[in-house]
Amino acid sequence: MPQSGEKYDVIVIGAGHAGCEAALAAARMGCSTLLLTLSLDTIAYMPCNPSIGGPAKGHVVREVDALGGEMARIIDKTHIQMRMLNTGKGPAVYALRAQADKVLYQQEMKKALEDESNLVLHQNMVERLMVEDGVCKGVVTRTGAHYYGETVVLTTGTYLRGKVIIGDLSYESGPNNQQPAVQLAHHLHELGFETVRFKTGTPPRVNKKTIDTDKMEIQPGDDELRAFSYETTDYIMDQLPCWLTYTNERTHEYIRENLHRAPMYSGQIEGQGPRYCPSIEDKIVRFADKNRHQIFLEPEGRDTLEMYVQGLSTSLPEEIQQPLLRTIDGLEKAEMMRTGYAIEYDAIVPTQLWPSLETKRVANLFTAGQINGTSGYEEAAAQGIMAGINAARKVQGKGSVILDRSQAYIGVLIDDLVTKGTSEPYRLLTSRAEYRLLLRHDNADLRLTELGYEVGLISEDRIVRFRKKKKEIEQEIERLRQSKVKPTPTLQAMLQELGSSELDNAVELSKLIKRPEIRYEHIKQISPPQEPVASDVAEQVEIQLKYEGYIKKSLQQVEKMKKMNSKRIPPWVDYDQVMGISSEAREKLKQVRPLSLGQASRISGVNPSDISILLVYIEQGGKSRSHMG
Repeated sequence: MPQSGEKYDVIVIGAGHAGCEAALAAARMGCSTLLLTLSLDTIAYMPCNPSIGGPAKGHVVREVDALGGEMARIIDKTHIQMRMLNTGKGPAVYALRAQADKVLYQQEMKKALEDESNLVLHQNMVERLMVEDGVCKGVVTRTGAHYYGETVVLTTGTYLRGKVIIGDLSYESGPNNQQPAVQLAHHLHELGFETVRFKTGTPPRVNKKTIDTDKMEIQPGDDELRAFSYETTDYIMDQLPCWLTYTNERTHEYIRENLHRAPMYSGQIEGQGPRYCPSIEDKIVRFADKNRHQIFLEPEGRDTLEMYVQGLSTSLPEEIQQPLLRTIDGLEKAEMMRTGYAIEYDAIVPTQLWPSLETKRVANLFTAGQINGTSGYEEAAAQGIMAGINAARKVQGKGSVILDRSQAYIGVLIDDLVTKGTSEPYRLLTSRAEYRLLLRHDNADLRLTELGYEVGLISEDRIVRFRKKKKEIEQEIERLRQSKVKPTPTLQAMLQELGSSELDNAVELSKLIKRPEIRYEHIKQISPPQEPVASDVAEQVEIQLKYEGYIKKSLQQVEKMKKMNSKRIPPWVDYDQVMGISSEAREKLKQVRPLSLGQASRISGVNPSDISILLVYIEQGGKSRSHMG
């Protein structure tokens, strides 16, 4: 047990998905790390859907893994089902999603934390930060213990002034009746942080024995072995199915009859909810023309009968939720085991953060996860690992690691938050990434493993294997560029069978594979490589050659934006002295304090003309200052 007065390099507050990644990253980078949590029993808890991944989110989990994080390894060990989504579309939007064994996931993550040598895990509630002259020096707990830290990472999730709402009933609470962090929320206000009130919700859980799956469509996992982590070699074979059913007119009518008792329409809820995960009440009102909505029944684990009713998030009164469930096909006899609820909480306005996730108001204080206005376990883990890396690097006297929008979905996520802010719980989507053809599910390791190694989170063994894979990809691509095939009768017959046009003359294999109907496996038959090619190498060879033209265009766009990002905004710039920019631009630039012209150009309300004027001001100001020197 840590003693009051002890000093650590990094203190992490909160052991949700952000806190776990932050603490593990800092500890693995050699920093003495203290992780404080309200309860050791809710480490890496999943209060909402026990699943990891999906569109954009799955990409992020792979990126966290490529940097040396833990989430991917844990879900690979504890999932009950895994599926690749969007396989009918291009590789840029392929998305892996896994249903987790909720309890097992928590246990495995707790074990990873307990096994980490530089990490001390302790149950206690933090109520204040020790701040001197605008610098965070440590934390004070409810029990009066003082812990000193070179840096502090705040990952409090939805616990800040948490309030659970079910119909007319509301009470102070964190998720699933955990303690809320009330004093810490007030303390952040005292420190001058601007906060917003957000809302999220969760559906009821039902007893599996009381549902009729014969009236539902089975949703099995994939037969193909899949994993999130690039290190996984043991695969889970026995998967549990999920089930699909739908709401109907009876469901909708029942909700409409009881709308006056829904807290979001009676004025009980003040927080802004997530646009991309609306409650069932909200769906019925907003999409009045739809006569049904999808409902997925998903197991919460192998050793429980609890089923998560995805698509039926609600805060209607408890006595309305049970009859509501029974209007749905297959749930006519369903027994509710847990009531659905809404939860309101404080989040800090994320434009108060630097891209490193350090707060502008208090030095050495970092924030990550839902406190920054995001939704989702994956978004939290992504911020957690970056906050942990940057907190550790600050202690080590090294510069911050800031991922570019062209480098990772994590870069898109953090840049969106700190540059644009958010007026609702932010969810990452593939459409938010302008370079999504470069940020694919399959190539996260190629984008980020070297960086993970550089910061100290990737092992020697792993970097050797990664570099071998990278070399093999390059060699096989080069072989296909150098190898030509002639239009032999055998080849023409094969092309005809594949529905591809015959060859007129010899062609490079690298050009042949660009045809939509030609796969790498066909190329291998036409011209076998000298050494066997691993499946992950073959996948990269095919994607990189097939989409070569599009990738080249994307890289040209990246170069243009890099030029903008390389034009730094000097700290002496005074936006009140920049004549000619709009008042909205002036206000937003003063609030965000962008580090580069590229970042400034992405602030909503800042127009290209404002950027041109700012560039001239910087250039002239630079000259006048040098003359003065």
